[in-house]
Amino acid sequence: MNERSSVGELATYLRGELNRYSPGGKLPSSRVLVERFRVSPVTVTRALAQLAAEGLVVTRPGAGAFRAQPRTTAPAPGDTSWQEVSLSGDGGPEVVPRTVDASGVLVTLAPPPPGVIEFNGGYLHPSLQPERALAAALARAGRRPGAWDRPPVDGLPELRAWFAREIGPGVGAADILITAGGQSALATALRALAPPGAPVLVESPTYPGMLAAARAAGLRPVPVPVDADGVRPELLDAAFRATGARVFVCQPLFQNPTGAVLAPVRRAETLRIARTAGAFVVEDDFARRLAHEDAGPLPPPLAADDPDGVVVHVCSLTKITSPSLRVGALAARGPVLERLRAIQVVDSFFVPRPLQETALELVGSPSWGTHLRSVAAELARRRTLLAAELRRSLPELDLPHVPSGGGSLWLRVPGDGGGSGAAEAAFVSGALRAGVAVAPGRPYFCAEPPSGQARISFAAASGAAEITEGVRRLRLAYDTLAPSGV
Repeated sequence: MNERSSVGELATYLRGELNRYSPGGKLPSSRVLVERFRVSPVTVTRALAQLAAEGLVVTRPGAGAFRAQPRTTAPAPGDTSWQEVSLSGDGGPEVVPRTVDASGVLVTLAPPPPGVIEFNGGYLHPSLQPERALAAALARAGRRPGAWDRPPVDGLPELRAWFAREIGPGVGAADILITAGGQSALATALRALAPPGAPVLVESPTYPGMLAAARAAGLRPVPVPVDADGVRPELLDAAFRATGARVFVCQPLFQNPTGAVLAPVRRAETLRIARTAGAFVVEDDFARRLAHEDAGPLPPPLAADDPDGVVVHVCSLTKITSPSLRVGALAARGPVLERLRAIQVVDSFFVPRPLQETALELVGSPSWGTHLRSVAAELARRRTLLAAELRRSLPELDLPHVPSGGGSLWLRVPGDGGGSGAAEAAFVSGALRAGVAVAPGRPYFCAEPPSGQARISFAAASGAAEITEGVRRLRLAYDTLAPSGV
């Protein structure tokens, strides 16, 4: 049994035993708990800390742990109905509602119920995360001189220099802003580059978190279709001309959700079209470190060879490490960099220094390269297994492209030729009833989708056995829906 499960089981047991003690009553000592449950002192300490965070116990150094006083009755809720009027009518000239729809993001953030296989997750399963290396990096970071001092608002110089080297020789440390992960960087870039009410061109389909950030900033996403080679340049050019947009957001490498890689000839054409339109290209390079071991040489980021500052580059360490290591970077050239900096400072001042120091320790350690190679090999194995299982057990679901990077597959669900979404919704809900959580495709489109889609993650599963079992459950779910036309 691992440390994490031991902590959870001990906390659950102690939680159930609390009624045996009166408020203020002392719980058994740590030594007694260690001997009774045959766990380590660290496990006992963490279990008690969990109960203390829940307000169930109070720990006193040198005295022990005590049952907390019962909470007072919560006051009756007030009347907040007035906010609906206030938030919807601010009197401004905006033509785009500022309501924030986070449902497409929450699908991949919220853990599924117990016993449900997580085919909808957007992060690496804990078994793929470098937990030991992260713990060691955090410990070393805490011992660095000034680890808890205020960092420079642009980020630690060493970390900015590391990100610059990773992006390419055409980018310097002075072009980098350290951000609190990729989502924060995208939101900052969108607010910096376009005023409320403006159109912003986006790939179709695309990442729901970016669509949510754009709409929260009052922007109007306009879809530009992608195919197996990425965004279609002729449609991008037409969209710029029709809308007057000054921003295009794209994921040139292992696009989410399709897994497409922007073809070499289209890379230069995309930048040329944007430059002619006087527009920025926001390059979300989220999956570069999620390349599979059989991916071959990767194309450099668009920002690596962009002397005119057309590209605003976004990247992050979060996807390849842990959801909680929210450290990323924005790279830009010219006056836009100052606007990006100003928005970030107003929003959050700076990224906490301990996180930046931990990131530096991690990427500078020998375990970093080992981790990248391990994940690349495991993701390739999982992708191959999931694709084979789906094609063998569920040939009705069309799998047009098997990517060589990222952590998911993009499937077409039959029965939604008119874009109604009924077949997709039935498949997703049926899968959940069968014990598998998959991500519906509709949130990946900012307009009507051409057909039913679903995204299935292999990175969030625990391993090969769970992938095989997950597909078996999907087959059962599909069989129950087939008579209704799915």
